[in-house]
Amino acid sequence: MRRSGRTADAARQGAPEELPKSAMSVSLAPRPPVPAVSRLNSIYSALPTTIFEVMSGLARTHQAVNLGQGFPDDPGPLDVRQKAADAVVDGWNQYPPMMGLADLRQAAAVHYKHWQGLDLDPESEVMVTSGATEALAGALFSLIEPGDEVVLFQPLYDAYLPLVQRAGGIPRLVRLEPPSWRITAEKLEAAFSPRTKVVLFNNPQNPTGIVHSREEMQLIADFCIRFDVIAVCDEVWEHVIFDGRRHLPMMAIPGMRERTVKISSAGKIFGMTGWKVGLVFAQPELMRVLGKAHQFLTFTTPPNLQAAVAYGLGKEDAYFEDMRADLQRSRDRLAKGLSDLGFPVLPSAGTYFLSVDLAAIDPTLDDEAFCLDLVKTHGVAAIPVSAFYAQDAVRSVVRFCFAKRDATLDAALERLAGALRNGR
Repeated sequence: MRRSGRTADAARQGAPEELPKSAMSVSLAPRPPVPAVSRLNSIYSALPTTIFEVMSGLARTHQAVNLGQGFPDDPGPLDVRQKAADAVVDGWNQYPPMMGLADLRQAAAVHYKHWQGLDLDPESEVMVTSGATEALAGALFSLIEPGDEVVLFQPLYDAYLPLVQRAGGIPRLVRLEPPSWRITAEKLEAAFSPRTKVVLFNNPQNPTGIVHSREEMQLIADFCIRFDVIAVCDEVWEHVIFDGRRHLPMMAIPGMRERTVKISSAGKIFGMTGWKVGLVFAQPELMRVLGKAHQFLTFTTPPNLQAAVAYGLGKEDAYFEDMRADLQRSRDRLAKGLSDLGFPVLPSAGTYFLSVDLAAIDPTLDDEAFCLDLVKTHGVAAIPVSAFYAQDAVRSVVRFCFAKRDATLDAALERLAGALRNGR
C-alpha cells in the first residue's frame, strides 16, 4: 500500500511513475511495423504514376526526342523574364496581398477587357493564384460538398478527377470521341441532374487541341441555367489559338456572367510553364469563397513573378499575334511531316498539341503500346490519349507536342520514318 501511495504522489508531482521491470521490458520491446499505406488518403495512394512521368522517364532512358510533355524548348520572352529578375533584386520580397498585387489585378482586368470584352472589377472579381491547377483545386474545394455531382468531359486533364473526388464530388463523365470530339445535347442530358453542382469545362481543350464551338458552349450554358450549375472554366490556352480564331470565354455567353469561374494561366500565355501564376475571375459573391480556399492552399504567389506578369499582360498586340503565328507554323510543320509519313493527323485549333488517329490505319493498334514502341524503338516520346480517360477510353489516338524548335521537330520526324510499319 505504501508503494502505491508513493507512486501516486510521484505522479502528482510530475515525476515518472515506477514500473515493474517486466512492464518496462515489454514497453521497450520492438513493435511489429504497421503498414503505412493503410493510413494514407485512398484517393491519392491509389493513383498510378502519371503517363507524363512514365514517358518522360523513358525519354531520358532512351535519349528520345520528347514530344510528350507540353512545354516549349525556349526560355520565354526576355523582357518579361527581365522584369521578374529586376523585381526580385530591387522589389518587395515579403508577403504580397493574398488576392494578388493590385498592379497585376488591374493589368488583368484591362487585358481581358481588350482581348475578350469582359468588364471585370480588379478589386472584387480578380484573384492571383500559384498556377491554374491551384486555382482549379481552390474552385472545386470551395464549391463542392460531399455528394455533389460534377460534370466532366473526357479525355480530361489528369488533375481534374482526383481533385473532384478529394472534394467529395461524384464525377459524371461525358465521353468525347474523335475526330470532332463534339459535345451534344444528348450527352449533356445523360450527365446533368438535379444533384449537379459544377461543370468543369476546358476550352481550348487539352489533350485534343480542339476549340469548342459557340453552339457547344451555348448548350452547356443552357444546361447550367436549367439546373442552376456553376461552370468552372479552364481557359488556360485562350491565347494559344490558331487560324484567325478569337477566344470566346464562357463568361460572355448570355446568362453565364454570374455563374462562371474563369481560370487563366500566365505560364501558358507567355510560354513559361514553370512560373505557375494563375488568374481567377468570378463575380464578387463567388470570389469571396474562392479567396478563402486560396488563402488556405498557397495564400500567395511570388511577388516578382506577379510584377512581371502585370508587365507582360500589357504588351502590345503584336506580341500575342506573333506568338500565335509562330506556334501555328510549328503546328503546320509537324502536321505536314506526320502526314507525309502516313500518320492520319486530326485537326488542331489550339494548345501545343496535335494528335493522330491510328484507327484509320489499323483498328487493332493500341495507343499505349504504340507510344511505348515509339520511345523504345524510334526514340520519340508521345502521349497515348487513352491516359486522359477515366473509363471507356478511346485507345487509338496519340498526342504530340509541337511547341518546339524546328530542329527538334525535324529530328523527331526523321526518327519516326518507318514507325507505322513497325507498329502494325
